[in-house]
Amino acid sequence: MKKRRIGDVTVSAIGLGAMPLSTKSDRPSREDAVGVVHAALDAGVTLIDTADAYARDESEFGHNETLVAEALASYGPGAADVLVATKGGHTRQGTDWGLDGSSAYLRRAAEDSLRRLGGDAIGLYQYHRPDPETPWEESMGALRALVDHGLVRMVGVSNADIAQIDVARSVIGDAFVSVQNQFSPGWRFSADELEHCATHGLAFIPWSPFGGVSAAGSLDSAAPAFAEVADELGVSVYRVALAWHLAQADVVLPIPGASRAASIQDSAAAADLTLTSDQLARLNAG
Repeated sequence: MKKRRIGDVTVSAIGLGAMPLSTKSDRPSREDAVGVVHAALDAGVTLIDTADAYARDESEFGHNETLVAEALASYGPGAADVLVATKGGHTRQGTDWGLDGSSAYLRRAAEDSLRRLGGDAIGLYQYHRPDPETPWEESMGALRALVDHGLVRMVGVSNADIAQIDVARSVIGDAFVSVQNQFSPGWRFSADELEHCATHGLAFIPWSPFGGVSAAGSLDSAAPAFAEVADELGVSVYRVALAWHLAQADVVLPIPGASRAASIQDSAAAADLTLTSDQLARLNAG
């Protein structure tokens, strides 16, 4: 599979979004979920996105991180090349999602994530979402401290605007390497942030690259230009969508979610799909 960079690490151009393996009401069995991760690795995926809050409810907080760690441990030597990107800053109360961006909370969250994932340090730790009750600068300082104390190697932010990205760059320095924002054929409101990341050499990791779990199944009807190109190429509309993501800039690394082995195998093949200039122009037009 083609490669791209996050900081000083080279990873697959397509990653695996592991969230559906834990949060879906009809999530796969533990055995099948591990099989999905293994199928991703077999297809050349070396970037896995997770988060401590990816679980059905508060009682199983950390479910997704534990699952990813189990899948990597049971895969064998090839798992050593995988960059696991996790996130902290979201809390759970029952099934409700909350926010805590305080320094004390992020330190505890990172320590807990490291314990679940194992290893000497977390490869990429991302601040999940801005907490309006905590100054952004405090949260960024907490991320810098995680690097300084050796808990994490690289850090990023998620759901951030350009001003917040620039504060992160200033506070964190070279250890700040990525931005994870929502972006898809039907949700292009982070286009300015994507361009800003390309300008400054930051990885841009679009979450929900198909529009989210509830919308992914209707992508062909919601994005007819993508379905048209998919018919022309004889591939799935999802493969076209991911190839379009990759064509936006060489810093883009989409992380499609998957709960079936066949889904991530199809997604991984998008790294080798070439779109013509005419096709890309039609897709960019919407």
